[in-house]
Amino acid sequence: GIKSVVTIHDLIFLRYPEYYKPIDRKIYNFKFRYACQVADRIVAISECTKRDIMHFYHIPEEKIDVVYQGCDPQYSVRVSESRKSEVRLKYDLPEKFILNVGSIEERKNLMLAVQALKDIPSDVHLVAIGRKTPYVNKIMDYVAENNLEDRVHLIHDLPHKDLPAVYQLATLFVYPSRFEGFGMVVAEAMACGVPPVAFACPCGPKDIIRDGEDGLLAKNGDVEDLAEKICLLIERDELRKRMGSRAREHVRRFDIDTIMQQWRQLFDEVTS
Repeated sequence: GIKSVVTIHDLIFLRYPEYYKPIDRKIYNFKFRYACQVADRIVAISECTKRDIMHFYHIPEEKIDVVYQGCDPQYSVRVSESRKSEVRLKYDLPEKFILNVGSIEERKNLMLAVQALKDIPSDVHLVAIGRKTPYVNKIMDYVAENNLEDRVHLIHDLPHKDLPAVYQLATLFVYPSRFEGFGMVVAEAMACGVPPVAFACPCGPKDIIRDGEDGLLAKNGDVEDLAEKICLLIERDELRKRMGSRAREHVRRFDIDTIMQQWRQLFDEVTS
């Protein structure tokens, strides 16, 4: 007799089954389907996840609420120049770099950002921060074959407290992921005033980025268009700064207080 609400982050294991072991897919599918069927309400963390729940599990739209994830307040705080200098020295970060954050795995598609470097000015580096997986070997083989060792920097196990400084040192943020439930790191970059460039795939980041306003969306899977969008922001300082400022304002819709209010309203409706 107790009311229940379940949060579904994504159904990537159904969209991209090749990234999961068969036994894991079977277990996830059983648990997620059952939870969606028996819960009184379902929270999806993006419009994309909501569509997937309706598509794969045939759940009626009126049972699903979209409540975005909250962005950690630490990213909205401006980091001092001395602290940024300390972090730059600690990780030997280049003067001008594109940043990517997230597990370095196949689905996150970092390879396309690496491939885009050939069409980006040579003084611009790529810094990727995230958990190491076997996919890293594939990336580093490409880096070695194309003489990019000096321009590609992979950092693993970076402490959470150092991330805001790294974000704010970046020239821009790039996120070529094939699919995300939400894409929290895009919101983190925007909270730091760093404009993102992501692919226009029908997934989470499209809920966050207003194309041409506070970031840019490249054609899905198109390396040349990705490089073109990155170059546009690198070459046009005023545009990049304007987008960064708008991004910082826009991402306030994901602050903790706003998200809390939405949850309170949802619980009130469920229990009334």
